[in-house]
Amino acid sequence: MTKQLKSADIGLIQRILPHRYPFLLVDKVLDIDGTSSARGIKNVTMNEPHFQGHFPGTPIMPGVTIVEAMAQTAGVMIGVAMDMADRDLLIFFMAIDKCKFRRKVGPGDVLEMHLTTLRGKPGGKVWKFAGRATVEGEVAAEAEFTAMIDLPKE
Repeated sequence: MTKQLKSADIGLIQRILPHRYPFLLVDKVLDIDGTSSARGIKNVTMNEPHFQGHFPGTPIMPGVTIVEAMAQTAGVMIGVAMDMADRDLLIFFMAIDKCKFRRKVGPGDVLEMHLTTLRGKPGGKVWKFAGRATVEGEVAAEAEFTAMIDLPKE
C-alpha cells in the first residue's frame, strides 16, 4: 500500500507560520511524510526586496534566506503533521550546523528545500533537521539546524 503524502498551499502555510512579506520564503510544501520529511518550493523572483542591495546588477539570494526557507519548510511540515494551523505557532532557531553554500540562487530559479527530521517527536519542543536546498537538482545549500517550537498556553 502506498503512503498518502500531504501538501500545503500558501493559504495553509500562512495559517501555520507567522511570517509574511517580505519574509515568508516558501510558496508551497509537498511530499509531507508526517514529521519525517518534506519538500518545500520557493519561486525566486526579481521583485524580492533583498535583490535591491544583494547585489545591484548581480542579484543573488542571500544564503541566510536560503537557510530560513529550509527552516520555514520544516515548520510547515511539523505544523501539517501535528495539525497546528491557526495555533499561533512560533519557531525559533537554536543552532545552525554544517552549513555550506554550493551554488548561487537568483531570479528565475525554483529553489527546492528537502527536509528530513533528525530528532524530535510530536509534543516535543526541540527538533533537529537536515536540509538541502537545490536548483534543478544541483545543491545550492545544505545545513543542519535545531529549532524550538513555542506554542501559546491554551
